[in-house]
Amino acid sequence: MSRIRYGVAMSLDGFIAGLNGEADWIVIDPEFNFAELWAQFDTALMGRLTYQAALARLGKSAFQNMKTFVASRTLDPADHPGITILPELNRELLQSIRAQSKKDIWLFGGGALFAQFLALGEVDTVEVAIIPVLLGAGVPLLPSPARRKRLHLQEHKIYRSGTVHLVYEVEQ
Repeated sequence: MSRIRYGVAMSLDGFIAGLNGEADWIVIDPEFNFAELWAQFDTALMGRLTYQAALARLGKSAFQNMKTFVASRTLDPADHPGITILPELNRELLQSIRAQSKKDIWLFGGGALFAQFLALGEVDTVEVAIIPVLLGAGVPLLPSPARRKRLHLQEHKIYRSGTVHLVYEVEQ
C-alpha cells in the first residue's frame, strides 16, 4: 500500500511559513533533485491555502501529472476540474486513496492538515528540510493542541547551503 509522506520546508525555529503565509525565506538548494523527488509520487494531498498558493505560483500545469486531492470545505469542485475536493477527512477515505495510488502520496502544506492526518494515524513519514533561517513567528510545523508522536530517523543529508534534510518514520 502507498505511504503518505509529509514533505515540508521549515525554519530552524519551527515555522513552515511566515505570519502572512510567505515562503520567500525558503532557499532552493541547487544540489536537491526535485525531479527525482516528484517521480516518487503519483498523488498529492494538500489543504486549500497550499493549493491556492501553488496554483498562483505554478499554474494548473503543476498538477497535471498527479492525482490531486485538496481538503477544503469552501472550494467549489466545479471551479477546479481535474482536482478532487475533500470536504471531510476520515480514515476510510484516506485508506481508499492509498489503495488507488501506485506510488507514494505526497502530503504537503499546512500544519493544521498535517495534525489532522497524524491524529488519524495516516502519516507514514515526516520529511523536513530545515532552512537556515530564524523567522521568529509564523505558521508552526505542528499547531497546538496536538498529540505526541514518536519518530525514528531514517535518513539525513546536509547540503552546502546549510539546509538539513531529515526523514523520519512515524511510529504508529
